Amino acid sequence: MKAPTVVQSAGKRKTATARASIRKGTGAVRINDRPLEILEPESARLKIREPLLMVGDRWKSIDIQVDVQGGGIMGQASAARTAIARGLVAWIKDPTLTESLKKYDRSLLVNDPRRKLPKLPEGRGARKRRQKSYR
Repeated sequence: MKAPTVVQSAGKRKTATARASIRKGTGAVRINDRPLEILEPESARLKIREPLLMVGDRWKSIDIQVDVQGGGIMGQASAARTAIARGLVAWIKDPTLTESLKKYDRSLLVNDPRRKLPKLPEGRGARKRRQKSYR
């Protein structure tokens, strides 16, 4: 079976959507055309790096390009890490890798379906209500 030249994958979290393209290369990881090494804040960088650490040195022979839109910083980081993990699974084709990623954190391979509740009438937000006064 011939190895693919490009693997594309996607990930979502809240309102953020990430699309990753994986191809042969030198180990460059770019998020929205910026190298992962200079991505700020550091917590988002560490979150995106998790699937790369799980596969060992196998990612150093490929280039990963991720495009992320929508949401906030951490939502984008979670979407990007899901897209990267899915792409690595499709590129490497190792069933033990899939199991180890699921065991570590299921959201690496599965989109998080949670969304923000809409604001409702008679209140300031989704749950908060105006206080009722009897006097």
